[in-house]
Amino acid sequence: MHLSQALGIINITAPEQVQTLADLLPPDLIQQAFSLTDTVTLRKRKLPLESMVWLVIGMAIYNNRPLSQIVNLMDIVDRTGRPFTAPSSVIQRRKTLGEDPIKTLFKLTADYWHQEARHPLWHGLKLLGIDGVVWRTPDTPENEAAFGKSRTQHGDTAYPQVQMVCQMELSSHLLVASEFDRYGTNEMHLAARLTKGTPDNSITLFDKGFYSLGLLHHWQNSGENRHWLLPLKKNTQYEEIRKLGRQDRLVKLKTSPQSRKQWDGLPEEVIARLIVRTIKGKEREVLTSLTDTMRYPAADMSELYQHRWEIELGYREVKQELLGNRWTLRSKLPEMVKELWGVLLTYNLERSYSRELKSLKRKYPIKNNAGHLKCISRDLI
Repeated sequence: MHLSQALGIINITAPEQVQTLADLLPPDLIQQAFSLTDTVTLRKRKLPLESMVWLVIGMAIYNNRPLSQIVNLMDIVDRTGRPFTAPSSVIQRRKTLGEDPIKTLFKLTADYWHQEARHPLWHGLKLLGIDGVVWRTPDTPENEAAFGKSRTQHGDTAYPQVQMVCQMELSSHLLVASEFDRYGTNEMHLAARLTKGTPDNSITLFDKGFYSLGLLHHWQNSGENRHWLLPLKKNTQYEEIRKLGRQDRLVKLKTSPQSRKQWDGLPEEVIARLIVRTIKGKEREVLTSLTDTMRYPAADMSELYQHRWEIELGYREVKQELLGNRWTLRSKLPEMVKELWGVLLTYNLERSYSRELKSLKRKYPIKNNAGHLKCISRDLI
C-alpha cells in the first residue's frame, strides 16, 4: 500500500484520532528542529518554512509529480488560506529551508517515535544494524562535480551517485541515523561518523564489508557498553586465546601499522569472541565484542546475525514501495539533493504506523492510488 493511500484511509476511518498529517508529525517537533538549527521563520511570509517541511515529505510520496502539483495534492495554502502554486516561489522557499532543519527533524522524530513505541531489547541491548546504499541523481554538471560517478571498464556511468550509510533500529525498522557523501567515499568512514549518535547499551550488526578493526575498536570505545557483531572476513588471521565452549572461543587479532595511523588509539591487538556454527552444511563464523558467555550465550549469539537483513528490507521498502522503483532523485542541484532527508523522514513516518496501517488495509482495501493528503491548514501556519 502506498503511504498516500494509507494516510487517506486514516482520514476516512479515524477522523477523531488522526484528521491530518500533522497528527502524525507533531508541529512542536518541527519548531524544535528550527530552534536547534537557528532557522528563522518570518511570520510575514505568505509561504512559511513550516509548509516547506510538508512539501519535502510530499516530494517523497509524490516523487513523480512536479512541485506545483504536490502543493495542490497536499493542500498547502498561504496565510490567507489560498492555494500557493507559484513554482518559482515554492522552489525558492525550499532552498531557503536548507538541509539542517530536515536532518534535525529526521533525528528528533526517529527518537520520538521510538520512545513512543518502546521497542523490545535484546538481552538488555538496543538492536541496531548498519549498511550502505547508493542513490542516483540527475546528470547535471553540478551534481557530477559534487558527487562524482562510478567508473567501469567502459568509462563513467551515466548518472552521478550519492554514497549513504544508515543505521536502523532493527526491532522497529526505524532509521535512526544516516550519513552520505560523494560516490566512492569509504563506507567505513561514513559509518564512523555515526558513532557519536549511537546509544550506549547497544549491539550493532555490520555486514562483513565493514570489517575493519579500526572501525570496530572505535565503535566499541566511543561510549558505554557499545557492542558490535559481524561475519568474520574470509582468510582473516587470528590467534586463539582460550576456548569458551564448543565452537566458541576468545581470539586475538593483530592490527596493521596503516590502520593504527588511520585510527587514533587503535592498539596492536584487538580481543574478540569467535562463534562458529554449521548452517546447511557450511560453517559460519561470527565475530563479536560480546565476550561475556554467561550474559550472552553462544546459542543466542548464533541466531542474532540473521536480523541484520532487516535493514536490507528497509532499503527495499524505501526504493520500491515508497519511491515506486524510481531510482533517480529529482534534484538537479547538489544543495537540493538533501531531499534524501525527506525520503528517510517519510519512510519512518510510514514505518511508525505500520501496525495501524496494516490493520486498516485489511478492513478497507484500496485498489488504486487515489489517496489524497490534506495535511496543511491555516492553523499550522
